[in-house]
Amino acid sequence: MNDTPGWASPGSSPSDGRDSGTPGPADAPDASSKWSKEQPPAGRWAPPTAQGGGPVPPAGGPGWGSGPQRGGWGQPPAAKPGVIPLRPLGVGEILDGAVSTLRAHWRTVLGITITVSVITQICDILIQRYLLPQPPATNPDASPEEALRQAMDQLNATVIGLAPVTAITLIATLFTTALLTVVISRSVLGRPVTLSEAWREARPRLLQLLGLTLLLPLIAAVVMTVGMLPGLLLGSGGGVALAVLGGFAGAVVTLWLMVQFALASPALMLERQGVIQSMRRSAKLVRGAWWRTFGILTLTLLLTFLVSMIIAIPFSLIAYAVDGDGISGLFSGSVPEFGWPFLIITGIGAVIASSITYPISAGVTVLLYVDQRIRREALDLELARAAGVPGYGSTSAGDDTSRS
Repeated sequence: MNDTPGWASPGSSPSDGRDSGTPGPADAPDASSKWSKEQPPAGRWAPPTAQGGGPVPPAGGPGWGSGPQRGGWGQPPAAKPGVIPLRPLGVGEILDGAVSTLRAHWRTVLGITITVSVITQICDILIQRYLLPQPPATNPDASPEEALRQAMDQLNATVIGLAPVTAITLIATLFTTALLTVVISRSVLGRPVTLSEAWREARPRLLQLLGLTLLLPLIAAVVMTVGMLPGLLLGSGGGVALAVLGGFAGAVVTLWLMVQFALASPALMLERQGVIQSMRRSAKLVRGAWWRTFGILTLTLLLTFLVSMIIAIPFSLIAYAVDGDGISGLFSGSVPEFGWPFLIITGIGAVIASSITYPISAGVTVLLYVDQRIRREALDLELARAAGVPGYGSTSAGDDTSRS
């Protein structure tokens, strides 16, 4: 395994070629039944070092850690050098690990998310203020033909308005995913990381991550187009029904594919894989656990949405009160014209919400990836060695040389 901090090669669990003193699959009966058939050669994950050059001592004494035992009765509790115990994780432990990462590395995490969120919101405000066209006027007394034309004009205006916002969001997601993945991978080992270190490790992978970030929405758009195109070409009432049915089928396929590829970004960042290889890697890890992955991601999406709403609603009410006709304007039925105060106040709320929800979403994705590798490849053994936990062997170059 490459000794770059926070990195793990695919199939890095040491299933082959170890000496008798190194724990192996037999020490982890809950993962051996799902052991991956194709395992690359075992590599090295260098343990963290202290300032004096020696291994970092574990975070607790004998018996430290929490949760179910990895090896069953008679085995010590799972080691916990970082934010998660090194064993298969429950849903609550994945969410708690994401929040614990935010607490443990709050300077680095907030430095990343606040910087990206502020830049994103500034660009968004400028685009809304200067680049987006005014929404087309509607006539409530229009004929059916005119109403259809007005609806199409509104749809075009919405698409035009969403395009730059979507592009900014993709770029923001790119940087936050890259940097936070490095931070979270370090936090699993209980290792500190600065913003400059995270940037130095993530920067070589940004181009590949950009390709992945653009490819996944493209795949979704192609699937939806293929599903709806026959009905749109057919036209008439039957064509509309066929387009709706095809759109529903396309949405189902898109959802299945997006869950299959949900772990591609951590695989790309932490295993130094290419775009297509990371997608295949994600599909392999999700195989047999699609519903569990879907459930955890959906729960995370719901929680982050609720947090965003809890933060955004007060700022929106304040913005309505400061700008325009006040809160009473919400119930007037007219579309208010918002100025700089409204955009700035709501932008502040969006920055605060993003600074909290970005780390949670990224943390859940990375920890779900780690959990699947623990379950399928006994990655916990390799992580324990990398963290310098006693009883898991050594990953130093000298030991590897002496064994050979």
